[in-house]
Amino acid sequence: MPLSADRKKQYRSLGHNLNPIVTIAGKGLSENVIAELNRALDDHELIKVKLMVADRDLRKQVVKEMCKEARAEIVQEIGKVALIFREAKQPNPKLSNIR
Repeated sequence: MPLSADRKKQYRSLGHNLNPIVTIAGKGLSENVIAELNRALDDHELIKVKLMVADRDLRKQVVKEMCKEARAEIVQEIGKVALIFREAKQPNPKLSNIR
């Protein structure tokens, strides 16, 4: 289910103060990176990901692939940082960035 414009705006404002939790190097997405991404999304729901990829087109492709693999939605992408969201099945209010 795509996020509405109002929900994206709300998540962008929440994400402004977040620090990147996952860093993806130029090698792309490995099983370990996907596992860490899924763990972070399960815990926090809204996370920032830093992409250490120099080429803009390749970076956009990695973000799309990352969201597809993690079943997440892109909220915002600025430079080498992406803000992504996936609703947790059993959210923990102490860990979640949106609750």
